[in-house]
Amino acid sequence: MAEAATSRPVATRYAMVGFGGRASMFLDPIVRDFPEQARLVAGCDKSFRAFDYHLNRVRSAYSAKVEPRFFRDDEFSRMLTECKPDAVIVCSPDYTHERYITGALAAGCDVITEKPMVTTAESCRKVLEAAGRAKGRMRVAFNYRWSTGTTHVRKLLQDGMIGNIKHVSLDYFLDTMHGADYFRRWHSEKACSGGLIIHKATHHFDLVNWWIDGIPEEVFGLGNLAFYGRENAIRRGDGKWTGYDRYTGKAEADDPFKMDLSQDDALRGIYLNAEAETGYIRDRNVFRPDIDIEDTMSVLVRYRGGQQLNYSLVAYAPYEGYRVSFTGDRGRLEYEELHRSHLITGQSDEELAAQQKAGGRNITIRLTPHFQKQQVIHVQPDAGAHGGGDPRMQAAIFDASLGRDPLGRDAGVEQGAASIMVGVAANASFISNLPVRISQLCPIKPSAVRLGELA
Repeated sequence: MAEAATSRPVATRYAMVGFGGRASMFLDPIVRDFPEQARLVAGCDKSFRAFDYHLNRVRSAYSAKVEPRFFRDDEFSRMLTECKPDAVIVCSPDYTHERYITGALAAGCDVITEKPMVTTAESCRKVLEAAGRAKGRMRVAFNYRWSTGTTHVRKLLQDGMIGNIKHVSLDYFLDTMHGADYFRRWHSEKACSGGLIIHKATHHFDLVNWWIDGIPEEVFGLGNLAFYGRENAIRRGDGKWTGYDRYTGKAEADDPFKMDLSQDDALRGIYLNAEAETGYIRDRNVFRPDIDIEDTMSVLVRYRGGQQLNYSLVAYAPYEGYRVSFTGDRGRLEYEELHRSHLITGQSDEELAAQQKAGGRNITIRLTPHFQKQQVIHVQPDAGAHGGGDPRMQAAIFDASLGRDPLGRDAGVEQGAASIMVGVAANASFISNLPVRISQLCPIKPSAVRLGELA
């Protein structure tokens, strides 16, 4: 009797929403690394030009044949009906996430969403409810969890090297290249991004939640626009840089914040050429008068397990990176990561990794148990963008042969909620000048104490 032919596994059918700068995080590994396991069948965006730019880029870079159907952003439901994807990847602007996540879950699809999951308490409640009814699986793409340095910290803490953690302090600083770029884009509008306390800090709150295996409960915050914006520039004596609404074709030659979209292939292909379709201006002046997000933030967080977090974020530092310290009942661990900043312009993983390598990535851990000599550990990040984190996360998403991650780096819907709700509560505290309880805004499994108890 002849042997039965071995059947090939059926590739997961993906649809992707959003073809801006973040699209390469998901499109490239599908085409380059997992062509037998993953197939992009549809794309959805306001701009066909941006969609076409990315497809031509990966076809050329990887000699790949990829022919997804294109749908406008108002054709999302039709895309789900006609293309029947198994999973939907959401990397559109933050304020649109709720619609796409809940729609995909209702259609029976798995969902992979860029961080932040959503930006408001109302949207968070709706997504949690939708996920509770859905058959599909949802995950939030926190690539910081997967980097070499952060993983090393997780292992040390998990092994009890400093005992039970009582206090965490994290200071993050964006420089005047990367930090400024948020103030050129839609991120500078609170209604679109929730501000940097949600869009950017969701990474940092998630890291702390994951590192200490904790669920945040009460938040007090202070926030201010202290550097960007027209009034701040004039007050400093930089008024000459406030006289134009955008940079391309208008900026003063000596303006250190200028950006020319026409001089970069990705910026030109994704944004400048698409302006007639979308109306979106990617290079708005960081010193214009209508910015309503903060660039200076301080937040205190109390966890359900009693731990405390002291967090700060500034978006106009002279260099970029962060420092975090953990104090436990058996010692202290300090982690510092200084690295080159970047602009999200649709770089491939290889381009971003090369840029970071050129600028260096200085990672140091200082471990000081009580009554013992301090150990200094220098960490060399593995190959790949974001300190080796992107390739690991992408494999976890697209490689069906991999088992469950023993370090719990996959984040589901409830863990995504635990991250963004710190920022949501901080926004409320910015206004009220009072502490805010997360459970009063969006209950997240009230009986749970540890992050690991959340989906």
